[in-house]
Amino acid sequence: MNPSSPSAGSPWLGYGFAALGAVLFAAKGILIKLAFAEGVDTLTLLALRMGLSVPIYVAVGFAAYARERHRLVPMPAYTKALLIGVIGYWFSSYADFKGLETLTPQFERLILFTYPLFVLLLGAALFRMPLRWKPLAAFGVAYIGLAVIFLADFESGGGDIVVGALWVLAAAVTFALYQLLATGSIATLGAPLFTSVAMTGAAVVVLALFLVTHPLSALVVSGRAFALAATLAIGATVLPSFLMSAALSRISAAANSTIGTLSPVVTLFLAVLILDEPVRGVDLLGTALVVGGVGLFTIVDRRR
Repeated sequence: MNPSSPSAGSPWLGYGFAALGAVLFAAKGILIKLAFAEGVDTLTLLALRMGLSVPIYVAVGFAAYARERHRLVPMPAYTKALLIGVIGYWFSSYADFKGLETLTPQFERLILFTYPLFVLLLGAALFRMPLRWKPLAAFGVAYIGLAVIFLADFESGGGDIVVGALWVLAAAVTFALYQLLATGSIATLGAPLFTSVAMTGAAVVVLALFLVTHPLSALVVSGRAFALAATLAIGATVLPSFLMSAALSRISAAANSTIGTLSPVVTLFLAVLILDEPVRGVDLLGTALVVGGVGLFTIVDRRR
C-alpha cells in the first residue's frame, strides 16, 4: 500500500485525533525538562517511560488481537511492526531526549515540527511518491524561522546547541520514516494492535539498553521524578500514540503531519507558563515563520 493512501474512515475524525495527539505531544518537552531538573538522565527517563507505558500497550494489544483473531495476519506483519516501533518509538525518542539536554523545549518542538519535509523527501526517495517544488518552498520559509532561533541560541550556547539541534533533526527524520512505514502496517493490523506491537518492540530495546548501561537501582528516583515519568508515559506517550495511529488509519501521513500546527505554539506557551522561559522577539518571529511555512504547505497540499 502507498503510504499516502489510508484506509477508509471519517477524515474529520482523523483530523481531530491528529490535533489532540499533537497537543499532548507538545507537553512532552516540558515534562522531560522538569525530569532532567530532578537529576534523571536520558536513558533512565526513557526506561521509566517505557516501563510504565508498555503494560498498557500489551493489555490493549491482547484485547485487539482477541477481537480480530478471525483475521489471518501473517507473522512477518508483526515483525515489521516491531521494527517500525524500534525506529519510530525508540531511536526517534532517544534522539529527541538527547536534544532536549541542551535545547529549550520550544526550539526542540520547532525542529521536530518540520518532519513533514522529510515525509516528502523520504516518500519520494523510498516510495516513489510525487515530489513537488511548491511544498519545498513552503518548508524553506519554515527553515528560515529555525535559522533565526538557532543563530540567537548559538550565541549563548555554542557547540551544545549544534549537537542538540542535530539530535532533534535525527529524531525528525526517523519520525518521518516511521509515519511512512506505519501506514501500511496499520492497514494490516489495525491501529490499536499495531501501536501495541510497535511500542512493545521499542520498550524491549530501551529496557535492554538500560540494563546494559545502568544498575537496576537507578530506576529508584524521587517521588516528583516518578510522577513526571508517569505523566510522560501516559499523557504524552500512550494517549497520543494511539491517537496518531487512529489518525493515520483515516488520513494520509502527509495530512497527519501538517495537522500539528498548534504543537509549537502550545509548547511555547507551556514553556513560558511552567518553566518560566523568557519570551524573546526572536522566538516569536521564528515560531511564526515555522508555523506559517508548515501552514502554507498544508494549503498547497490541500489544493493539490
